[in-house]
Amino acid sequence: MKRRTLAILLTAAMTMGAALTGCGDSAGDTSAESSSSDNTDTESSTEDSSSDTATEDLSGTITAAGSSALKPLADDAADAFAELYPDVAITIDAGGSGEGLKQVSEGTVDIGNSDVEASEKLDEAQAAELVDHQVCVITMAPIVNPDVKEGGVENLTKDQLISIFTGETKNWSEVGGPDEDIVLVTRPTSSGTRATFQKYALDGAEEASNASMETDDSGVLLQNVKDTKGAIGYVALSYLVGETGVETVSIDGVEPTLENTYNGTYPVWTYEHMYTKGEANEVTQAYLDYIMSDEYGEQMEELGYGVSSKMTVTEH
Repeated sequence: MKRRTLAILLTAAMTMGAALTGCGDSAGDTSAESSSSDNTDTESSTEDSSSDTATEDLSGTITAAGSSALKPLADDAADAFAELYPDVAITIDAGGSGEGLKQVSEGTVDIGNSDVEASEKLDEAQAAELVDHQVCVITMAPIVNPDVKEGGVENLTKDQLISIFTGETKNWSEVGGPDEDIVLVTRPTSSGTRATFQKYALDGAEEASNASMETDDSGVLLQNVKDTKGAIGYVALSYLVGETGVETVSIDGVEPTLENTYNGTYPVWTYEHMYTKGEANEVTQAYLDYIMSDEYGEQMEELGYGVSSKMTVTEH
């Protein structure tokens, strides 16, 4: 009897020990899983934090020079970019497309802004070192002093425009305007704006020189046309946003507008280029990507520049 009771007690003790051991294993597993989960969450949190820091910590400097026609866009985009990345300093100068291409080729600036392809201003070897970033479309418009338009000149045929800018036509009365001398306000040969206007508005005809009214800055040219009776010149649409004190002239009955550029009826336009020597560094590439983003596209149009993807024609 005593043996049977002892056996029962031993069996019960062994059963309880096994149960306790099982419970101990289960608790250990739960603790391990909890620890593993905590580590995963910590790693995820660290990765997210690291990603945010990397974005916020984008810093450095960007220098650019070149096209005065592209400068308003470059300046505006730089201001917007600086709000996103306050540790990035951007300096942008004008000087004309030729100067911008020269400086980026020499490595003195990070970006060369140009209205024309590098091959038109640099030799083959220099141009081959540059990487082209087509950032937008730009439209060039002939502009006149208000007295010219008030005198009856609202439209010029391309032949009349060529005759005026080559110096053959010297008085506005010859094209239906007031009886006053035509004053050409011109750009230097280094200007991409001049090259674009000469190619697409003047069919390649050589523009007459007017050294006394020649300027390498579109803003100065606009002011000279505004201040000079009988004056005519040309600028990008970006310089005609808001009240400017000058008037545009249609070419062959087509007004110089973004809409007419998009639909292919206005001929004087080109792609704007931001060249880098080789591939852009991280900071410069981020700035270029921002300019060409959908986010910035709407602002681009408000400044008078065209979004490349909206062009119904891609070549002249």
